[in-house]
Amino acid sequence: MAKILIADDEQKIRLVIREYAEFEGYEVFEAADGMEAVSMCTDNTFDAIILDVMMPRLDGFSACKEIKKICNTPVLMLSARGEEYDKLFGFEIGIDDYVVKPFSPKEVMARLSVLIRRHNPQSKEDVIEFGGLKIDFSGRNVFVDGVKKELTPKEFELLIYMVKNKGIALSREKLLSNVWGFDFYGDDRTVDAHIKMLRTSLGIYRDYIVTLRGYGYKFEV
Repeated sequence: MAKILIADDEQKIRLVIREYAEFEGYEVFEAADGMEAVSMCTDNTFDAIILDVMMPRLDGFSACKEIKKICNTPVLMLSARGEEYDKLFGFEIGIDDYVVKPFSPKEVMARLSVLIRRHNPQSKEDVIEFGGLKIDFSGRNVFVDGVKKELTPKEFELLIYMVKNKGIALSREKLLSNVWGFDFYGDDRTVDAHIKMLRTSLGIYRDYIVTLRGYGYKFEV
């Protein structure tokens, strides 16, 4: 049974999400603010976390930053603000999906299911090596010529997806849909920005990520 944490200062919202989540078979824990959420992540292991942006004591963005220092648990952010800036900022600090209030509980459950499956791949091959590039799926580590690289959660997810689709041309829209898991309204700047960061992290193996002009990218060795 997957364990999820719901952090929202509105008890009614926590109750609605809890009812749907328990119906789906999840074990549910609750936090009333960001500080409590961070504390619970220190003492417990969760399969996914739902964070509200506007919370007392510690807001959702700040709580996400602290949680990502502790673990790589996927985070789904809830917010009444749907501006592009807020979404971009959230993804830059490590959130995995973003849902704008008012939301459909069924949509939240669908997105939650995708996040949990994505972060718990049933892969028989836990470690893949391409020359001096080593990717440890279960440990979520990347090594370049024996040196461990500190990738952001989204960089790692992007690399994993591209490696699993090695040799396949991937459009920016497909990368957004499968790595970010949300409708980006046709703006693909965030993909290019993360590809640039990922290439920097890969160092001399940056050329494994091939640019397909006017389309997207592919991982090719």
